Amino acid sequence: MKFASEFRDPKAARALLAAIACRADQIGASREKPVHIMEICGGHTHSIFRYGLDKLVHEGVEFIHGPGCPVCVLPRARIDESIQIARRPAVIFTTFGDAMRVPGRSQSLLQARAAGADIRMVYSPLDALALARKYPERDVVFFGLGFETTTPSTALAIQQAAREGLGNFSVFCNHITVPEPIHALLKDPHMVLDGFIGPGHVSMVIGVHPYDFIARDFQKPLVVAGFEPTDLLQSVLMVLDQIAEGRAEVENQYARVVPDEGNPVSLAAIADVYERRPSFEWRGLGEIDASGLRIRPKYAAFDAEEKFGIGYAVARNPAPEPEGCACGAVMTGRVKPTACPHFGKGCTPEMPLGALMVSSEGACAAYWQYGGARVAAE
Repeated sequence: MKFASEFRDPKAARALLAAIACRADQIGASREKPVHIMEICGGHTHSIFRYGLDKLVHEGVEFIHGPGCPVCVLPRARIDESIQIARRPAVIFTTFGDAMRVPGRSQSLLQARAAGADIRMVYSPLDALALARKYPERDVVFFGLGFETTTPSTALAIQQAAREGLGNFSVFCNHITVPEPIHALLKDPHMVLDGFIGPGHVSMVIGVHPYDFIARDFQKPLVVAGFEPTDLLQSVLMVLDQIAEGRAEVENQYARVVPDEGNPVSLAAIADVYERRPSFEWRGLGEIDASGLRIRPKYAAFDAEEKFGIGYAVARNPAPEPEGCACGAVMTGRVKPTACPHFGKGCTPEMPLGALMVSSEGACAAYWQYGGARVAAE
């Protein structure tokens, strides 16, 4: 437990909670007029609920769940397009497990596999590369999804495929970026946000400076945070300190892991393989300019959209959310999961209606796993 237990120390947590309460009282935060702090990352949401931090902090601090779950923000149309690829003859479609049960317009990848498509769960794009070597007569497609955290591994896999000449390997690219949707949220006049807890895993790759606009242009503090209880509590305190002192800066609580300038090897691989899309569709947010990545023309042979003539390579057919589904409102912090009329009724982990109940980083899954199921039953 070394390097974990010290960040779960009850004595340290109590001291941080006391300091948070003091700061919250100092700035006049209350249940009626709380400070709204958005944790961008779904991993942070699960840590908050796992350790009960939402119940332990001062009543004047309210956590707002953000769009930082890459599976959750994937629109239904992209699931439909992945299934279209997977159904093609001689295709082996590979994906991370989180995406298997995300519902598309009519079915999920798991249901498509049950119907006969060759869809396999893998743990990294290297597993997909191994399949491409093993089955040279088959087209092996990797479902590339995730924020900047997972983008480098996919880029390195494409580079390796190019070196080996694995023409039967390609990537259905759904890699997206964090700063752009946050910018869109901050421009929304209906959003009330006082500060942010930034995603630590993303910043391991990109560093902290891509968030500078949040402090510079919108005068909101952001603290890049780790994932243990005291990490999150210290980050909340750092946000409150900035508010109390009239500051708006980007600070790095997770300095033991996150370099301010990011990881140069990862950034170089991303720059070599990818370029910005003009726009990309986000569940609940619609098309956001320059928020997605696509494979550069020099690696077009490994771009599944180009190879199979699907997605943004042709005219797309957007798929609206199911009627009454509140995924978009939950991901943008407008409502809590339990406010969705389907939560725990028409939408459960066994029979999900929306992606937020499926993903291991989804807000609805967090509410369900750590107490929301009891709320739904009341």
